[in-house]
Amino acid sequence: MEKVKESDSFFKSQNANWEHADPGITRQIIAHNNDLMLVSVKFEKGAVGTLYAHIHSQGSYVVSGKFKITISGRSKILEAGDGFFVPPNALHGAECIEPGILIDSFNPAREDFLKQD
Repeated sequence: MEKVKESDSFFKSQNANWEHADPGITRQIIAHNNDLMLVSVKFEKGAVGTLYAHIHSQGSYVVSGKFKITISGRSKILEAGDGFFVPPNALHGAECIEPGILIDSFNPAREDFLKQD
């Protein structure tokens, strides 16, 4: 992994752009260095984070809304205050039942997200 630019120490949401991720899904990168990335992901009702896998460990927190989260063939409905963990290389995805926001953390940082900067 090459050295990525480290984010500022402080993040102000109103000063950061929302990037298109997938249809009905946008994201803001909150903080990152090589070892860690924190991302806010906003979903419209019916938006689908297609099943996929990546090398990163991922921990996610449901800030608002309702989601059907699938990890390694198991699905659960999660709401505000709930969370989930995705181990490296596990097939996972999200379906938005009620509009909401997830906070995703990744180790190591998602270099593919930074290339869009």
